[in-house]
Amino acid sequence: DDDACRSAAADALAAAAPGAEPAGHPWTQWALGLLDLGRGRPEAAVPRLLPLQSQRYGHQVVAYRSIPDLVEAAVRAGQDTLAVPAVARLAAFAERTGRPWAQSLLHRCRALLSGDEQEFRLALKLPARPFERARTELLYGEWLRRARRRTDARALLQPALETFDRLPARPWSARARTELEATGLPSAPGRPEPAPARLTPQELQIARLAAQGLSNKDIAAQLFLSPKTVAYHLYKAYPKLGVTARTDLAALPL
Repeated sequence: DDDACRSAAADALAAAAPGAEPAGHPWTQWALGLLDLGRGRPEAAVPRLLPLQSQRYGHQVVAYRSIPDLVEAAVRAGQDTLAVPAVARLAAFAERTGRPWAQSLLHRCRALLSGDEQEFRLALKLPARPFERARTELLYGEWLRRARRRTDARALLQPALETFDRLPARPWSARARTELEATGLPSAPGRPEPAPARLTPQELQIARLAAQGLSNKDIAAQLFLSPKTVAYHLYKAYPKLGVTARTDLAALPL
């Protein structure tokens, strides 16, 4: 909920004494960074999440718990090197705590950095909180779809979508649903209107993200494409949808 998240963050930041930093400052930055990440704005999320790894905040719980979000945002923004020291910190944290959920998140981070499928599998073998498990399923499913293993991808994307819908985590639901449809699966239950049938799965995926207000650069980061490829697919999609500009997309039943 964009408005509620920003409003709560503003209230927390306004609660500080004059001249002092609000006690909840790092938590607001994590929340706003996660909002950006969920909405497909990784380049906006990185500068919110990266400072939480500094010595000023490094001792706080939020610094460790936000590492998986930082890693995902950095990888999607093409800034993998920013995530490497944070993953090392998460590895030390997971070893100290011995918690399975921390180990699961560590494997997910390593999978994103290395592209090693075995790391995704190890992440899903360990118990994790429902939201985090669904995010791992989504990321693994996205990875499988890019590898053209659509059937395998669907087996992960479907339970991820069900969890996000149940929570509800709307931006993540939209992302999982888009990925499912990009595998060629018919529109999932819960969508009010069917997607335009004339679009290819890739065109639909890109048009839907553009309709949400994302730039070509942000869409490219989310889908691991080049901005030129995104522009090309939009160019092909416009005449099929009967529009001439991206500003018209928001009114369509995508």
